[in-house]
Amino acid sequence: MNSKALRTDIPAGLVVFLVALPLCLGIALASGAPLMSGIISGIIGGIIIGFMSGSQTSVSGPAAGLAAVVLASIQQLGSFEVFLFAVILSGLMQLALGIAKMGYIADFFPSNVIKGLLAAIGIVLILKQIPHAIGYDADPEGDFSFINPTGENTFAGLFHAIEFITPGAILISLISLAILLLWNKTPFKHITFLPPSLIVVLVGIGLSFFFQIAAPSFIIGHEHMVNIPAIDFSALGSFVHPPDISLLLRTDIWIVAVTLAIVASLETLLNLEAVDKIDPQKRHSPPNRELIAQGIGNICAGIFGGIPVTSVIVRSSVNIQTGNETKASAIFHGLLLLLSVLFLAPIMNMIPLASLAAILLVTGYKLANITLFKSMYAKGIEQFIPFVATVLAIVFTDLLIGVLVGLAISIAFLMVSNFRNPYVKQNYTLHVGEVMRLELPNQVTFLNKASIKETLYDIPSNMNVVIDATSSDYIDHDIIEIIEDFKESVAPEKQIRLNILGQKSKYQLKDHVQFVNVLGKEKRDGLSSKEILDLLKKGNQRFVSGELSKKDFTKQVEITSKQQNPMCVIIGCIDSRTTPEILFDAGLGDILTIRIAGNIISQEIIGSLEIACSKLGAKLIVVKAHSQCGAVTLSMNDVNEHSMGAITSKIKHVAEQIGAFPLRHDGTDDMIIETVSKQNAIEGVQEILTLSPYLADKVSKGELGIVSAYHDISTGEVHFDRMVSGSHIDASSK
Repeated sequence: MNSKALRTDIPAGLVVFLVALPLCLGIALASGAPLMSGIISGIIGGIIIGFMSGSQTSVSGPAAGLAAVVLASIQQLGSFEVFLFAVILSGLMQLALGIAKMGYIADFFPSNVIKGLLAAIGIVLILKQIPHAIGYDADPEGDFSFINPTGENTFAGLFHAIEFITPGAILISLISLAILLLWNKTPFKHITFLPPSLIVVLVGIGLSFFFQIAAPSFIIGHEHMVNIPAIDFSALGSFVHPPDISLLLRTDIWIVAVTLAIVASLETLLNLEAVDKIDPQKRHSPPNRELIAQGIGNICAGIFGGIPVTSVIVRSSVNIQTGNETKASAIFHGLLLLLSVLFLAPIMNMIPLASLAAILLVTGYKLANITLFKSMYAKGIEQFIPFVATVLAIVFTDLLIGVLVGLAISIAFLMVSNFRNPYVKQNYTLHVGEVMRLELPNQVTFLNKASIKETLYDIPSNMNVVIDATSSDYIDHDIIEIIEDFKESVAPEKQIRLNILGQKSKYQLKDHVQFVNVLGKEKRDGLSSKEILDLLKKGNQRFVSGELSKKDFTKQVEITSKQQNPMCVIIGCIDSRTTPEILFDAGLGDILTIRIAGNIISQEIIGSLEIACSKLGAKLIVVKAHSQCGAVTLSMNDVNEHSMGAITSKIKHVAEQIGAFPLRHDGTDDMIIETVSKQNAIEGVQEILTLSPYLADKVSKGELGIVSAYHDISTGEVHFDRMVSGSHIDASSK
């Protein structure tokens, strides 16, 4: 708390107080408890829980979601005094839950359910406040249940309200709504200590007096005003209810206490999560500390004659929307509740319920605005349906049942998703042939049985299959059996080569390796230069898409230490961003690499190429340039200091041949440099064929292919020119 924050916290607390006052009374009435018990709980929720809570935005008090539970419990236990002892016990249980750090329970509720809770509360607020806004106040403030105490449901109450329209209430509501909606478009919006909600209440009081003086047809009666019961100061001691230890032996009291503790704790944790989501500063409220605060609050409520308290979303939302900064606003609202029942009842009873209805209507709209529904729909059906189900269930039942319905539907979607997508499936072509890889998730349960079995048994014959369980911490026994049967029966019958990787020691099924992604001599000799070029293209596509093939480098090191059978040799620049093995998703031993600045060709490079092709068996030569090449840029800027001239002069000569040197400095330099880079690679192909009669002869006979390429470092994509092989240029490999 600080003086700067108090400038916004005090007005916010005042508005929360104005909203909380009728809610406290209405919830007590709906709960079948004395009216003052609601006010007492509001005071405890504001002052005691406000001081002890770690949340800067949450406001506690009597909860509408508990009204039905409280009503049934009072009837079950026989008296309100016995019920208060159950409230004390429930508070002790909440205190124990907080000390045991059980506040993480709310983390198991998905975001779509929490957002559904917020939207539902907004809709319920709108539906419940419309009758108050037009002057029909049969349903008490704070009753959020679908079936109200008179037996009417919410929608029937809306239609019934039309028969009791009060012109004065409607006029106050419309003027109040106009003030709330247009306030930020007036110069008054800069006055932070004067919130529009407070203006609405003052205008409502002023209009009710004006109607009495000048407009009798618009007069609103006392039944449409806040109604704080008179308090007898001589009987204040009657509000203290010391716990009767003898009641500990009654089983029904313990059942009620456990029910209250569970329901109140869940509502508090869910409301806390929801409030944090709409907090503009996105602060985190400590849930364990909140449970401790709520436990102490309910102990006090039981002793001083209050109904159970929880964190309450309506008051908390008003608190946030009024611009509070710290929990001082919640504490201040509690102090005002105390003062109102002690000294300010006559003034508070002048406030029209229509004014408060307008405030809650705007609060409801902000919680359930159409943008929220659009954003949830945009996230997909798996997010939208549980969200909508939560909203509908809360509107037609109550908060807790609605949240549990939303949670159940979210779990159902999760199970269906888990059933449909129990693994990551990849198909790619390597030099060893077509490979199918199934990567199992962290948890593989019996729910995945049908999908995994169908996938494995539908694999075509003669495939290479990898089942990778490296990331799996748990695999159900049923899944182990399916994989074992596939390994022992199906794979041999279909001549499928199978690798099973990542099995834990706790499983009977062990790692099983039948092939390694290392190019053998027989397979390499059977590849044509065009097939090798296709493998490079597909490897680069996997690199660009981020779907690189899984490689067991340990096995590859073991095998390539004894032999190497490279399929191609790549002449590339020394640039650190152009590693060929990664660009083409190749394994160890697949590619020979020659790196020289500007990928220029020299006699030493020719000698290396002849060794690669005649002695090591490479069947394709790639001269690969790349974008933003430093060597080409230096050449185009005529840099030849030290020994760089051996490189830059050759590239400069290529540029002169195509009329690209010197640079024009007209904004086209970058494009010209890229053009020279590509042409330099093409010239490199021609130079190799000119300087090496051996390589030229191999190319003319179709035993060797040669091609230039260009690597765009901004996308990772490699573009190949036309391959030279045989007595003609193979344009189909473009």
